[in-house]
Amino acid sequence: MPDLLIELFSEEIPARMQARAREELKKLVTNGLVEAGLTYASAGAFSTPRRLALSVEGLTDSSKPEREERKGPRADAPEKALEGFLRSTGLSKDQLELRDDKKGKVYFAVIDRPGRPAAEIVAEVLSAAIRNFPWPKSMRWGAGSLRWVRPLHSILCILSDESGARIVPLQVDGIASGDTTRGHRFLSPDAFSVANFEDYAIKLRRAKVMLDTAEREGAIAQEAANLAFARGWEIVEDQGLLTEVAGLVEWPVPLMGEIEERFLDLPPEVLQTSMKEHQKFFSARNPKTGRIEGFVTVANIETPDDGATILAGNQRVLAARLSDAAFFWENDLRVAKAGMGDWAEGLKSVTFHNKLGSQADRVARIAALAREIAPMVGADPDQAARAAELAKLDLRSEMVGEFPELQGIMGRYYALEAGEDAAVADAARDHYSPLGPNDKVPDAPVSVAVALADKIDTLSGFWAIDEKPTGSKDPFALRRAALGVIRLVLANGVRSQLGKTARAALSSGLMSDFGKSHGPGHGAAADEDRVGSISDDLLAFLHDRLKVYLRDQGIRHDIIDAVLAQPGNDDLVLVVNRATAMNDMLSTEDGQNLTQGLKRASNILAQAEEKDGVEYSFGADPKFAETDAERALFAALDAAEPAIKASVAKEDFPAAMSAIAGLRAPIDAFFDAVQVNTDNQIVRRNRLNLLSRIREAGRNIADFTRIEG
Repeated sequence: MPDLLIELFSEEIPARMQARAREELKKLVTNGLVEAGLTYASAGAFSTPRRLALSVEGLTDSSKPEREERKGPRADAPEKALEGFLRSTGLSKDQLELRDDKKGKVYFAVIDRPGRPAAEIVAEVLSAAIRNFPWPKSMRWGAGSLRWVRPLHSILCILSDESGARIVPLQVDGIASGDTTRGHRFLSPDAFSVANFEDYAIKLRRAKVMLDTAEREGAIAQEAANLAFARGWEIVEDQGLLTEVAGLVEWPVPLMGEIEERFLDLPPEVLQTSMKEHQKFFSARNPKTGRIEGFVTVANIETPDDGATILAGNQRVLAARLSDAAFFWENDLRVAKAGMGDWAEGLKSVTFHNKLGSQADRVARIAALAREIAPMVGADPDQAARAAELAKLDLRSEMVGEFPELQGIMGRYYALEAGEDAAVADAARDHYSPLGPNDKVPDAPVSVAVALADKIDTLSGFWAIDEKPTGSKDPFALRRAALGVIRLVLANGVRSQLGKTARAALSSGLMSDFGKSHGPGHGAAADEDRVGSISDDLLAFLHDRLKVYLRDQGIRHDIIDAVLAQPGNDDLVLVVNRATAMNDMLSTEDGQNLTQGLKRASNILAQAEEKDGVEYSFGADPKFAETDAERALFAALDAAEPAIKASVAKEDFPAAMSAIAGLRAPIDAFFDAVQVNTDNQIVRRNRLNLLSRIREAGRNIADFTRIEG
């Protein structure tokens, strides 16, 4: 079985596109080969800034021959029907077979397709892959029609086995396939031929190209760590930057430099961000001082002076960049020390949303809401309100204007320079968090209050103006804001009624400024109804995001639905505690059987109530019990009901589940021994009222009818 090697050699591919391009090449080619009837043992895709490569091992020599039989029209069918059948098969009439069928003679076509050689299939599949490659952005060059991310120079495509290598002949837009490639642009630019993947990888390394992205990342990380260790420093970890830099170089040569003394007092985040964004430098921290004192740049070339010239040039550019940062910092500090009044005034002219007012309007709403939330999270209301008033001011700073990703981080520094309490300053930094599913959740009370207020105001505002997410579109990141609320509440055990908090957010400014009804027949009552409707809809959205979040934690959606059907479903901590205990119970055989018994009781009761037009909810009396199973169920309910209610009242849901689990055997025995809908109406009513006690026992915990299966 031959092995296949493909390389598409071009000008530099943007680093951000390389990982996806590797996977797309692998998928397009291997799927195409399989669809054409070939099989293979394994495949691996690789990329460097100038090449995409694919190695396919154990490819079959050819596709298998195929025979297809197709039934056609009857022998006496109209000529047009026969002509259509012949066109669809590509055969002539004399190539058809007449066979006996239930309705007489029928034409059959027997189509033999011989196997195709692997080279023919590979050429066809690769040509299509190149022409239809899904680059996020592509270009045309010269007089050709081919679109590629950057000009494509050569196509290497060979099949190799024990007898040697052979070129798979194909041509795409004037570029003919071959068995040659090139090494490093400067260190080894000459072309060379290869015989197989192993030969390819070895010769590329000799030509100063590391083919494997993971190897380049590892080499950069290791050498950077060694350089830092030699100076008593440590590299600030940044996996995103490491991946990007590995996509910029074919032969990584890390070089270490020092940051000039005059810049060392800049906040470390400023140094790190400036070096990362502008020059793709890794930051080196001195663990003794906690400052960023050095950097690592990764060259793509070895030089006779061991990179001294490269490093000197980078030092000059870095000094210019950091001079700008120092200028911004000094200007911002003057405003901060003066109380940041200029920035607060400036927020009045910054529009947050044309239907939701300015950033200053938004800050006022967040401050009012943070004051209300503060007691729920153990924060001082005055500190929470003050932190909210300061949290957005750094948006007007020069530093954040240059580096928007530093918003919040710089807010903390400026608040401290203004003499604010540390808890207030920390909240200015933390109030955007958590930004994603892996982002750290704030736990300081003032930070939690402001972060919740910020996100709830955002959600309430866009709900008030009916700008909700639709399908895959979420331009205002409202799903992320909802997940942030959920994670803040759950991580900090915040016992709040989110529906009430949302109504407070709507009533405190949003509806009065942007959503109130006007005109005849409208007024306070109508506005209150609209606030309630919007907050209910927002709570339903939060419930939907909670389902997604808990599903990722291993809790089934039907369990969440069963719990959300209970009162208090805007207390997310309560909801999760119920759902977790119920999920644990339903993972046992007893829990599953108990659920079936509770559902059976509810279903029989619902059918009887619909038929009789009455509600069976009281009056079950053990004196009307006719069987031991009935009497045992009465006794079990008498014991379980108070235990369930007491446990639920204490929110000890594992204990409540344990108490209701004790009903499993009596309920099973009851249904095995008793016919509920007996002819004796007194006994029937008594048994239905007994089922009502079972239903109510379950309802104390969850709506078990929503459990599937």
